[in-house]
Amino acid sequence: MSYRIIGDSCTDLPKELKENEHFRLVPLTLIVEEEQIRDDETFDQKMFLSKVKASPHSPKSACPSPEDYMKEFDYDGDIYVITLSSNLSGSYNSAQLAKNLYLEEHPDKNIEVIDSRSASVAQTLIAMKIKELIEGGTPFDKVVEKIHTFRDNIKTKFVLESLETLRKNGRLTGLQAIIASALNIKPVMGATPEGTIYKLDQARGIVKALITMAKQIEQDVLKPHERILGISHCNNYERALFVKEEILKRVPFKDCFIVDTAGVSSLYANEGGIITAY
Repeated sequence: MSYRIIGDSCTDLPKELKENEHFRLVPLTLIVEEEQIRDDETFDQKMFLSKVKASPHSPKSACPSPEDYMKEFDYDGDIYVITLSSNLSGSYNSAQLAKNLYLEEHPDKNIEVIDSRSASVAQTLIAMKIKELIEGGTPFDKVVEKIHTFRDNIKTKFVLESLETLRKNGRLTGLQAIIASALNIKPVMGATPEGTIYKLDQARGIVKALITMAKQIEQDVLKPHERILGISHCNNYERALFVKEEILKRVPFKDCFIVDTAGVSSLYANEGGIITAY
């Protein structure tokens, strides 16, 4: 089985997959004020969060170049690339351009670029499913077909501790953010089928918001005994454990894993944020 699964650095992998020879991550660049921070193994989450908190401006991200992706294509095997939602980043377009350029010189190469239409652990679930299909003997064309169907059925929900990043990047007016902060209102967010972000619900206080999210997962999950629950947290493992307990006492998922957010996911989630996908 000769294959490589390439994720952009918004793919929050568990340690065992980071160390798996079949997996590669292509880093985005995070920008706080004028400083550029590479989202790779050198990323310092606590330092990044402190810089974001101190800055009056919204942090930004820059997607990998086509050349960054093409470097990972020089491999004797099938290539699968997973990117964060094309509605949130140019990473997908960059990877697609890299594929087209590479195939001009290597027309017989099998390369598939998958727009996750989500982020973080949703990308991880796609990567894990690709691995499962390949190791089950599924040929390239069938993997491509099955993984797009799998992607279309993933649901992503998340709860933010702070609305500050949304305020800074213009998704909320300053007044909305101030009122929400004063009333301790925490939004429960989700991803649309197209990969955009929208508000599902809200609650007063982080605990109530997390429980609200767990109840919503219970209501809309299909065939949970066939699904894996992914949970990523931004610098709050205890909160992730609480979410895991609240969800699993309601829903019999086949399996569950918890990971800490890398750079891009930390940018979106902000400190204390929790992201779920299933």
